[in-house]
Amino acid sequence: MSRLLDGLVALVTGAGHGIGRGHALELAKHGATVIVNDLGTTLDGTGSGKIADEVVAIITNRGGTAFPDFTDVGDENAVEQSVSRIYERHGRLDVVVNNAGIVRDKAIWNMSSEDFDLVMRVHVRGSWLLSRAVARRWRTEAKNNAGPVYGRIINTTSGAGLHGNFGQTNYSAAKSAIVGLTQTLSLELASIGATANVISPGGRTRMSASMPGAAPAIEPDEHGEDQFDPKDPSLGSPVVAWLASPQAGHVSGQVVRAMGENLQLLKGWHPVAAASNGGTRWDANKLGSIFATEIFGTRNAGLRLGG
Repeated sequence: MSRLLDGLVALVTGAGHGIGRGHALELAKHGATVIVNDLGTTLDGTGSGKIADEVVAIITNRGGTAFPDFTDVGDENAVEQSVSRIYERHGRLDVVVNNAGIVRDKAIWNMSSEDFDLVMRVHVRGSWLLSRAVARRWRTEAKNNAGPVYGRIINTTSGAGLHGNFGQTNYSAAKSAIVGLTQTLSLELASIGATANVISPGGRTRMSASMPGAAPAIEPDEHGEDQFDPKDPSLGSPVVAWLASPQAGHVSGQVVRAMGENLQLLKGWHPVAAASNGGTRWDANKLGSIFATEIFGTRNAGLRLGG
Protein backbone atom coordinates (compact mmCIF):
# COMPACT_ATOMS: atom_id res chain seq x y z
CA MET A 1 0.00 0.00 0.00
CA SER A 2 1.26 3.47 -0.84
CA ARG A 3 1.74 5.54 2.31
CA LEU A 4 0.79 9.20 2.03
CA LEU A 5 2.23 10.57 5.27
CA ASP A 6 5.69 9.10 5.76
CA GLY A 7 7.89 11.36 7.85
CA LEU A 8 5.07 13.63 9.02
CA VAL A 9 4.01 14.30 12.60
CA ALA A 10 0.30 14.60 13.33
CA LEU A 11 -1.67 15.57 16.42
CA VAL A 12 -5.26 14.30 16.72
CA THR A 13 -7.37 15.61 19.59
CA GLY A 14 -10.20 13.60 21.08
CA ALA A 15 -8.56 10.50 19.62
CA GLY A 16 -9.49 8.03 22.35
CA HIS A 17 -12.83 6.94 20.90
CA GLY A 18 -14.91 6.97 17.76
CA ILE A 19 -14.13 9.40 14.97
CA GLY A 20 -10.88 10.72 16.47
CA ARG A 21 -9.66 7.22 17.14
CA GLY A 22 -10.34 6.32 13.51
CA HIS A 23 -8.35 9.35 12.36
CA ALA A 24 -5.38 8.42 14.55
CA LEU A 25 -5.32 4.83 13.28
CA GLU A 26 -5.62 5.94 9.64
CA LEU A 27 -2.88 8.57 9.86
CA ALA A 28 -0.56 6.06 11.52
CA LYS A 29 -1.34 3.50 8.81
CA HIS A 30 -0.11 6.01 6.25
CA GLY A 31 3.19 6.48 8.06
CA ALA A 32 2.61 9.52 10.26
CA THR A 33 3.90 9.69 13.79
CA VAL A 34 0.67 10.31 15.68
CA ILE A 35 0.23 12.22 18.92
CA VAL A 36 -2.94 10.76 20.42
CA ASN A 37 -4.61 13.44 22.52
CA ASP A 38 -7.47 12.58 24.86
CA LEU A 39 -8.27 13.51 28.45
CA GLY A 40 -10.29 10.33 28.83
CA THR A 41 -13.35 12.18 30.05
CA THR A 42 -16.95 11.04 29.92
CA LEU A 43 -19.14 12.39 27.14
CA ASP A 44 -20.10 15.48 29.17
CA GLY A 45 -16.46 16.39 29.81
CA THR A 46 -16.15 15.16 33.38
CA GLY A 47 -13.56 12.78 34.84
CA SER A 48 -10.36 11.59 33.23
CA GLY A 49 -8.70 8.40 32.07
CA LYS A 50 -5.87 6.87 30.05
CA ILE A 51 -7.76 5.89 26.90
CA ALA A 52 -5.03 7.55 24.80
CA ASP A 53 -2.64 4.84 25.97
CA GLU A 54 -4.97 2.20 24.56
CA VAL A 55 -4.98 3.81 21.12
CA VAL A 56 -1.20 4.21 21.20
CA ALA A 57 -0.90 0.49 21.98
CA ILE A 58 -3.11 -0.42 19.00
CA ILE A 59 -1.00 1.72 16.68
CA THR A 60 2.26 0.36 18.08
CA ASN A 61 1.08 -3.24 17.79
CA ARG A 62 0.29 -2.58 14.11
CA GLY A 63 3.83 -1.37 13.50
CA GLY A 64 3.14 2.36 13.69
CA THR A 65 4.52 5.11 15.90
CA ALA A 66 2.39 7.01 18.39
CA PHE A 67 2.60 8.86 21.67
CA PRO A 68 -0.12 9.72 24.19
CA ASP A 69 -1.04 13.27 25.16
CA PHE A 70 -3.41 14.23 27.96
CA THR A 71 -3.63 17.96 27.36
CA ASP A 72 -6.83 19.86 28.06
CA VAL A 73 -7.32 21.57 24.70
CA GLY A 74 -9.24 24.43 26.31
CA ASP A 75 -6.31 25.37 28.58
CA GLU A 76 -4.14 27.97 26.83
CA ASN A 77 -0.93 27.30 28.76
CA ALA A 78 -1.34 23.53 28.52
CA VAL A 79 -1.82 23.71 24.74
CA GLU A 80 1.31 25.83 24.29
CA GLN A 81 3.30 23.43 26.46
CA SER A 82 2.00 20.42 24.56
CA VAL A 83 2.96 21.86 21.17
CA SER A 84 6.36 22.83 22.55
CA ARG A 85 6.92 19.27 23.77
CA ILE A 86 6.03 17.90 20.35
CA TYR A 87 8.55 20.21 18.70
CA GLU A 88 11.21 19.34 21.27
CA ARG A 89 10.71 15.61 20.71
CA HIS A 90 10.06 15.47 16.98
CA GLY A 91 11.34 18.79 15.66
CA ARG A 92 8.11 19.42 13.76
CA LEU A 93 4.32 19.27 13.80
CA ASP A 94 2.86 19.02 10.32
CA VAL A 95 -0.78 18.10 10.83
CA VAL A 96 -3.35 19.10 13.46
CA VAL A 97 -6.74 17.38 13.49
CA ASN A 98 -9.05 19.20 15.89
CA ASN A 99 -11.65 16.62 16.82
CA ALA A 100 -12.06 16.88 20.61
CA GLY A 101 -15.59 17.56 21.77
CA ILE A 102 -18.19 17.04 24.46
CA VAL A 103 -21.98 17.34 24.55
CA ARG A 104 -24.36 18.70 27.17
CA ASP A 105 -27.69 18.47 25.42
CA LYS A 106 -30.78 20.25 26.71
CA ALA A 107 -33.49 22.40 25.21
CA ILE A 108 -32.48 26.03 25.58
CA TRP A 109 -34.95 26.68 28.41
CA ASN A 110 -33.24 23.96 30.45
CA MET A 111 -29.64 24.65 29.43
CA SER A 112 -27.35 26.42 31.87
CA SER A 113 -24.73 28.95 30.85
CA GLU A 114 -22.15 26.46 32.15
CA ASP A 115 -23.46 23.85 29.69
CA PHE A 116 -23.03 26.38 26.89
CA ASP A 117 -19.61 27.62 27.97
CA LEU A 118 -18.07 24.18 28.46
CA VAL A 119 -19.14 22.91 25.05
CA MET A 120 -17.84 26.07 23.38
CA ARG A 121 -14.60 25.81 25.38
CA VAL A 122 -13.72 22.35 24.11
CA HIS A 123 -14.95 22.61 20.52
CA VAL A 124 -14.25 26.22 19.56
CA ARG A 125 -11.65 27.48 22.03
CA GLY A 126 -9.77 24.18 21.81
CA SER A 127 -9.68 24.26 18.01
CA TRP A 128 -8.66 27.92 18.03
CA LEU A 129 -5.90 27.49 20.62
CA LEU A 130 -4.24 24.61 18.81
CA SER A 131 -4.60 26.29 15.45
CA ARG A 132 -2.99 29.46 16.81
CA ALA A 133 -0.15 27.53 18.46
CA VAL A 134 0.88 25.80 15.24
CA ALA A 135 0.14 28.79 13.00
CA ARG A 136 2.59 30.91 14.98
CA ARG A 137 5.32 28.31 14.62
CA TRP A 138 4.63 27.73 10.93
CA ARG A 139 4.76 31.47 10.27
CA THR A 140 8.12 31.73 12.02
CA GLU A 141 9.40 28.78 9.98
CA ALA A 142 8.19 30.39 6.76
CA LYS A 143 9.98 33.63 7.62
CA ASN A 144 13.19 31.86 8.60
CA ASN A 145 13.18 29.68 5.50
CA ALA A 146 11.94 32.45 3.21
CA GLY A 147 9.42 30.07 1.71
CA PRO A 148 6.24 28.06 2.28
CA VAL A 149 5.89 25.49 5.05
CA TYR A 150 4.11 22.14 5.21
CA GLY A 151 1.07 22.65 7.41
CA ARG A 152 -2.37 21.06 7.54
CA ILE A 153 -5.21 21.93 9.93
CA ILE A 154 -8.32 19.76 9.69
CA ASN A 155 -11.23 20.80 11.89
CA THR A 156 -14.46 18.98 12.66
CA THR A 157 -18.05 20.08 12.15
CA SER A 158 -21.27 18.05 12.14
CA GLY A 159 -24.78 17.96 10.78
CA ALA A 160 -25.93 19.82 13.88
CA GLY A 161 -23.62 22.69 13.01
CA LEU A 162 -24.69 22.71 9.38
CA HIS A 163 -28.45 22.25 9.80
CA GLY A 164 -29.24 22.62 13.52
CA ASN A 165 -30.55 20.01 15.97
CA PHE A 166 -33.11 20.24 18.75
CA GLY A 167 -31.54 20.34 22.20
CA GLN A 168 -28.12 21.37 20.93
CA THR A 169 -27.97 25.16 20.81
CA ASN A 170 -24.51 24.95 22.38
CA TYR A 171 -23.15 22.13 20.22
CA SER A 172 -24.71 23.44 17.00
CA ALA A 173 -23.34 26.92 17.64
CA ALA A 174 -19.88 25.48 18.30
CA LYS A 175 -19.85 23.36 15.15
CA SER A 176 -21.04 26.28 13.03
CA ALA A 177 -18.34 28.50 14.54
CA ILE A 178 -15.69 25.96 13.58
CA VAL A 179 -16.62 26.34 9.90
CA GLY A 180 -16.14 30.12 10.12
CA LEU A 181 -12.88 29.65 12.02
CA THR A 182 -11.56 27.31 9.34
CA GLN A 183 -12.52 29.45 6.39
CA THR A 184 -10.72 32.41 7.95
CA LEU A 185 -7.71 30.26 8.81
CA SER A 186 -7.48 29.19 5.17
CA LEU A 187 -7.16 32.86 4.16
CA GLU A 188 -4.59 33.68 6.82
CA LEU A 189 -2.45 30.57 6.27
CA ALA A 190 -2.38 30.82 2.49
CA SER A 191 0.62 33.17 2.42
CA ILE A 192 2.80 30.64 4.26
CA GLY A 193 1.66 27.58 2.28
CA ALA A 194 -0.45 25.91 4.98
CA THR A 195 -4.06 24.77 4.53
CA ALA A 196 -7.17 24.52 6.69
CA ASN A 197 -10.22 22.40 5.89
CA VAL A 198 -13.30 20.99 7.60
CA ILE A 199 -14.45 17.39 7.79
CA SER A 200 -18.05 16.53 8.67
CA PRO A 201 -17.98 12.81 9.50
CA GLY A 202 -20.57 10.46 10.90
CA GLY A 203 -21.08 7.04 12.40
CA ARG A 204 -22.18 5.29 15.55
CA THR A 205 -20.15 7.10 18.19
CA ARG A 206 -20.49 7.72 21.91
CA MET A 207 -22.31 10.95 21.03
CA SER A 208 -24.83 9.33 18.72
CA ALA A 209 -25.29 6.44 21.16
CA SER A 210 -26.34 8.91 23.86
CA MET A 211 -29.53 9.74 21.94
CA PRO A 212 -32.72 7.98 23.12
CA GLY A 213 -33.17 4.65 21.36
CA ALA A 214 -29.86 4.90 19.48
CA ALA A 215 -27.70 1.89 18.64
CA PRO A 216 -24.48 1.36 20.61
CA ALA A 217 -21.23 2.96 19.51
CA ILE A 218 -18.73 1.28 17.20
CA GLU A 219 -15.01 1.64 17.83
CA PRO A 220 -13.04 1.90 14.56
CA ASP A 221 -10.77 -1.04 15.42
CA GLU A 222 -13.71 -3.43 15.86
CA HIS A 223 -13.84 -4.27 12.13
CA GLY A 224 -11.19 -5.44 9.74
CA GLU A 225 -10.56 -3.27 6.70
CA ASP A 226 -12.21 -5.84 4.45
CA GLN A 227 -15.52 -5.30 6.28
CA PHE A 228 -17.75 -2.37 5.39
CA ASP A 229 -20.18 -1.05 7.96
CA PRO A 230 -21.89 2.18 6.86
CA LYS A 231 -22.06 3.29 10.50
CA ASP A 232 -18.35 2.79 11.20
CA PRO A 233 -17.13 6.20 12.49
CA SER A 234 -13.77 5.75 10.77
CA LEU A 235 -15.19 5.84 7.23
CA GLY A 236 -14.28 9.52 6.95
CA SER A 237 -10.74 8.97 8.21
CA PRO A 238 -9.22 8.26 4.75
CA VAL A 239 -10.47 11.71 3.74
CA VAL A 240 -8.59 13.20 6.69
CA ALA A 241 -5.45 11.28 5.69
CA TRP A 242 -5.73 12.62 2.15
CA LEU A 243 -6.33 16.21 3.30
CA ALA A 244 -3.25 15.85 5.49
CA SER A 245 -1.12 14.60 2.60
CA PRO A 246 1.02 16.40 0.01
CA GLN A 247 -1.62 15.52 -2.60
CA ALA A 248 -4.05 18.01 -1.02
CA GLY A 249 -1.75 21.02 -0.90
CA HIS A 250 -4.07 22.90 -3.28
CA VAL A 251 -7.19 22.31 -1.15
CA SER A 252 -8.05 24.84 1.55
CA GLY A 253 -11.15 26.44 3.05
CA GLN A 254 -13.35 23.51 2.05
CA VAL A 255 -16.06 21.65 3.96
CA VAL A 256 -16.28 17.95 3.12
CA ARG A 257 -19.07 15.73 4.45
CA ALA A 258 -18.15 12.05 4.64
CA MET A 259 -21.10 9.84 5.56
CA GLY A 260 -20.92 6.11 4.92
CA GLU A 261 -19.95 5.55 1.31
CA ASN A 262 -20.83 9.13 0.27
CA LEU A 263 -18.63 12.22 -0.08
CA GLN A 264 -20.11 15.69 -0.48
CA LEU A 265 -18.50 19.09 -0.94
CA LEU A 266 -20.55 21.66 0.97
CA LYS A 267 -20.75 25.39 0.32
CA GLY A 268 -21.78 28.10 2.74
CA TRP A 269 -24.43 30.77 2.71
CA HIS A 270 -25.33 32.01 -0.74
CA PRO A 271 -28.32 33.94 -2.14
CA VAL A 272 -31.25 31.82 -3.23
CA ALA A 273 -33.70 34.69 -3.79
CA ALA A 274 -33.38 38.44 -4.12
CA ALA A 275 -35.43 41.61 -4.39
CA SER A 276 -34.49 45.22 -5.14
CA ASN A 277 -36.01 48.42 -3.78
CA GLY A 278 -35.03 50.42 -6.87
CA GLY A 279 -32.70 52.73 -4.94
CA THR A 280 -35.19 53.82 -2.28
CA ARG A 281 -35.49 53.04 1.43
CA TRP A 282 -37.39 49.86 2.33
CA ASP A 283 -40.89 50.45 3.71
CA ALA A 284 -41.58 47.97 6.52
CA ASN A 285 -45.30 48.13 5.78
CA LYS A 286 -44.71 46.79 2.26
CA LEU A 287 -42.15 44.14 3.10
CA GLY A 288 -44.75 41.46 3.85
CA SER A 289 -45.84 41.11 0.23
CA ILE A 290 -42.25 41.43 -1.06
CA PHE A 291 -41.05 38.62 1.19
CA ALA A 292 -44.11 36.53 0.33
CA THR A 293 -43.70 36.72 -3.41
CA GLU A 294 -40.09 37.64 -4.26
CA ILE A 295 -38.17 36.06 -1.37
CA PHE A 296 -40.15 33.11 0.03
CA GLY A 297 -42.36 32.59 -2.99
CA THR A 298 -45.13 31.19 -0.82
CA ARG A 299 -48.07 33.59 -1.00
CA ASN A 300 -50.05 35.71 -3.42
CA ALA A 301 -49.14 39.40 -3.06
CA GLY A 302 -52.79 40.27 -2.69
CA LEU A 303 -53.31 38.13 0.44
CA ARG A 304 -52.96 39.68 3.85
CA LEU A 305 -50.21 37.98 5.82
CA GLY A 306 -51.54 36.61 9.06
CA GLY A 307 -55.07 37.16 7.88
